[in-house]
Amino acid sequence: MSPKMQAIADLKADTITSIVAKKVSVHSELITVDSTSYVGLKDIVDHHVAHVIPKDKIGVVLPWVHIAISNAKRMLLHITMILIRNIYRTTLMSFCYNFNRRYFGEVLFERLLTASISNKNHFRYN
Repeated sequence: MSPKMQAIADLKADTITSIVAKKVSVHSELITVDSTSYVGLKDIVDHHVAHVIPKDKIGVVLPWVHIAISNAKRMLLHITMILIRNIYRTTLMSFCYNFNRRYFGEVLFERLLTASISNKNHFRYN
């Protein structure tokens, strides 16, 4: 069984309609917001209800959709921050190494040898 959620390239009506046609039963009832991206949905399911939602009622209509989207955004933001921290740390370490190695001159090989011998690995064989 394939997952119901997936990343899409754009919000064009053709893209959304083709994905919904593959993922949703013809006998389903869809409740969506009123968007031009969803105009083709009425042709592929038995019943499609599109709501115009005022800004002050966003959490009232389709509340679990908004909760799911909010949770997904929070999780993606957290993962992004972890990746940025790791990339930042690695980039900073690389910069420091490149900046400091210019002073090694002819002892560069000895410095590399010392660094490789004194490095403690953080993995073990099972």
